[in-house]
Amino acid sequence: MIGSSHDLSLDFYDLQSLGEIASGRLGLDLSPDVERLIKQGSDYVSSIAGEDRHIYGINTGFGSLCVRRIPESEQSELQHRHLLSHACGVGEIMPERISRLATLIKLLTFRSGHCGVKVPTVRRMLEFWNRGVVPAIPKKGTVGASGDLAPLAHMALPLIGEGRVYHQGRLVDAASALVELGLEPLRLGPKEGLALTNGVQYINAIAVDCLLQAETLVRFADVVTALSIQGFSTARSFYQPLLQRTWQHPERVTVAGNLALLLQGSNHAELPQCNVAQEDPYSYRCVPQVHAAVRQGLRFAREVIERECNGVSDNPLFFPDEDQVLCAGNLHGASTALVLDLLAIALTDLSSISERRTYQLLSGQHGLPDFLAPVPGLDSGLMIPQYTAAALVNENKVLSTPASVDTIATCQLQEDHVSMGGTSAYKLMQVLDNCIYVLAIELLTAVQAIDLNTGLVVSTPTRPLVDEFRAEIPALAHDRLQHRDIEASRALVQQRAQRWCDDLKIA
Repeated sequence: MIGSSHDLSLDFYDLQSLGEIASGRLGLDLSPDVERLIKQGSDYVSSIAGEDRHIYGINTGFGSLCVRRIPESEQSELQHRHLLSHACGVGEIMPERISRLATLIKLLTFRSGHCGVKVPTVRRMLEFWNRGVVPAIPKKGTVGASGDLAPLAHMALPLIGEGRVYHQGRLVDAASALVELGLEPLRLGPKEGLALTNGVQYINAIAVDCLLQAETLVRFADVVTALSIQGFSTARSFYQPLLQRTWQHPERVTVAGNLALLLQGSNHAELPQCNVAQEDPYSYRCVPQVHAAVRQGLRFAREVIERECNGVSDNPLFFPDEDQVLCAGNLHGASTALVLDLLAIALTDLSSISERRTYQLLSGQHGLPDFLAPVPGLDSGLMIPQYTAAALVNENKVLSTPASVDTIATCQLQEDHVSMGGTSAYKLMQVLDNCIYVLAIELLTAVQAIDLNTGLVVSTPTRPLVDEFRAEIPALAHDRLQHRDIEASRALVQQRAQRWCDDLKIA
């Protein structure tokens, strides 16, 4: 049972709030205003469920079966069969944090009262949350329109005693978890099954998780770049404040400011091995431009995804005060799919320029030995980690082909244009993971270059980071198993990047 609790309200939830709540450290409850709206919506659905007209999702079949009327006596069974028939996800089970995020974003949709779901159903979802019962969602199977039907059906199955859940660190059948908790499966009312599966909360959950990680990575990329700049003895010219007069992009000013801050006290530009013309390779000289472009993509994606998560993603929607039932496209994930593809492109560019800096550090220029091996020849030094980085960047480039430009019609052409946001989401997850590795390889390489850069005085801000890194991963004096060093560097990036950025006051 979780201790402290948060009342879901009608407030706007930003990315940080979503991530903090979904971490599992906070319990959930409903504010009185939200509970009132949910009840008002479900009461309205109950009042119209028996009417002699087609009301989609209440007394009709689903998709192209919308013209088939369902008698009132079978409307509850319709919702149960909906969950069972739609739970067609395949592949690995997603991490618990994605399931929690999807559940949380679904609850934000329900708080509007426009979905028709009942308060007891929402309260059961909250009880699962607070007692550590997390739905197990297979990774693949959504086309990102009509809602994330398959994954959200798996998310909802435990409410009726079906499917699987994470409970007490184990993956178990939902039915056994309910018995252990002393709970009976729910019997869903009209529209509730559809309300649970309609919407794009699953791909929005992946977007939130990836964005939170990406925003740390793009800040950390400036830190790693500052280390590479010192190892490679670049000029100072490309991040000078005077250049800001020529820039209309505030993100460039931020990146250049980060570099200036990080490089205080370093003599890298005064060393004799520095390029005398101050014309360094683009992977260094153009960092303010490239890293800024990535930040712009992330900023746009954040705005879109935050709006998505706080909006109402379901169909049909009910407006009791106006006595209106409206069928519309609130189940379509086009906005999310497009920014998921944009994020993959942005992170691929971030990984690409990182790999190029790594390559330059190994090129035998600027007074550095070939492949950063103290005695090149017998030792290959860091030659092959760059191969790994190159392979990962190549994979990222392939994965950056947008999925959202495609559509495959489903449901007898009733759903003839879908977002394919699921594919965009899966690709982004892999691109992000690869990007972490690529930056970790640059970090490994940059610190080795710093060690071997004769006469270098490391900047005051980055000296503690270099020392901390070296306390975990010793300098490469002779060839050793590089797989271990790469994995150790990656672990440091995942565990400490945010803390390093915060300590260094990186914007």
